[in-house]
Amino acid sequence: VQLQASGGGLVQAGGSLRLSCAASGLTFGSYAMGWYRQAPGKQRELVSSIDSSGRIRYVDSVKGRFTISRDNAKSTVYLQMNGLKIEDTGVYYCTAGYGTLGDYWGQGTQVTVSS
Repeated sequence: VQLQASGGGLVQAGGSLRLSCAASGLTFGSYAMGWYRQAPGKQRELVSSIDSSGRIRYVDSVKGRFTISRDNAKSTVYLQMNGLKIEDTGVYYCTAGYGTLGDYWGQGTQVTVSS
């Protein structure tokens, strides 16, 4: 199983980025997918998830700004991030799980939001 995350970068506060995570080696439509992030000196936190039924969850701090989606035909999950804030800075990790997230992890993509 491979999860290939992309789309991170440097953006000014208020800007947007779209993260993508392409999965291979698993029956994508059967897996819950999610995005975690880890800021320097902080624990990894779950940002958003979407299960195999399309049920979506967000951490409170990103509600109204981030949108998670999945394209089962492309085995890809996306995280559209709008209205980025400095506190959104961190390494974003894609994860997949059969039921519970965390069975598989991607390599991480850096998101840096500047003032």
